[in-house]
Amino acid sequence: MSSPAPAIELDGQYRALREETGFLNRERAALMVSGPDAAEYLQGQLTNDIEAIELEEGRYAALLDRKGHVSSDMRVLRVENGLWLDLEQSAAGAVLKHLRTYSVGREVEVEDVTERWAVVSLIGPRSGELSGFEGLGPEHAQRFRRWDDVDVLGVATDTGVDLIVKSEDAEDLERLLVDAGAVQVTEDAAEIVRVEAGRPRFGVDMTPDHMPAEAAIVERAVDFEKGCYIGQEPVARLHYRGKPNRTLRGLRLSGPVAHGDPLHLGDREVGTIGTSCISPAHGAIALAIVRREAEVGEQLAVGDGSVTAQVVELPFAP
Repeated sequence: MSSPAPAIELDGQYRALREETGFLNRERAALMVSGPDAAEYLQGQLTNDIEAIELEEGRYAALLDRKGHVSSDMRVLRVENGLWLDLEQSAAGAVLKHLRTYSVGREVEVEDVTERWAVVSLIGPRSGELSGFEGLGPEHAQRFRRWDDVDVLGVATDTGVDLIVKSEDAEDLERLLVDAGAVQVTEDAAEIVRVEAGRPRFGVDMTPDHMPAEAAIVERAVDFEKGCYIGQEPVARLHYRGKPNRTLRGLRLSGPVAHGDPLHLGDREVGTIGTSCISPAHGAIALAIVRREAEVGEQLAVGDGSVTAQVVELPFAP
């Protein structure tokens, strides 16, 4: 995580993200899965319906272990030469190894293309207008455009547009964005918007200890009508017959906290802090996967009890 920006600067960045448009470079990994069997192969590995993705579309999905725990989440984009997997860099090595191991005997190639591409996120209500991707469509919809001398793939997100360019074109893209009126922001500012939206981040809010239902990503990531995939049985059993013992919640805090700080309800530890931030609109807030007994409205103690946390529904902001 990046170091906190000064409070005044961060407030200004937040206003830009909420009222205009801000941009930042993302440190993401990119895997390309290609070949005649690519879609069919990923259909049996990932939680969402990959074979249904048409050109210029995408879906959110997860790779699970056999017990239904999340090994990684990812954005899957259908592009002309295959399926593009966009995921956290911390998970990329394990995902690459897994996909190559299980592709033996299939006409599939799995390649790490991270170094070739740059991802720049535009966040804010004017993202489409300033980037030339206005009216792009629902989340994960995509299209190409040539912006001056730069070829850009625009991908719709829940908060704006992600722009994907060749690595050598990243600086030119940033110049175009500044000239168009976008403001460069820090990761800290972008994280406030993510926390307010209640979207967990792999490796921070959800880990390989969690199932999709516990991380509250089932609605976005899991298709219960598709065929078999790794980890399907425990995920389906929990969905149809049970209720997760833990779930992602929002926390309204009485003061600043740190990632990993324990949360207590009475004498019992019920979870730990995931992402925390100071929101100009909502104050000190955080995401945390907490046990079922930490219901909405409960007051929890953080760490030594000097900070309290009220459990709330997500999202903090629409």
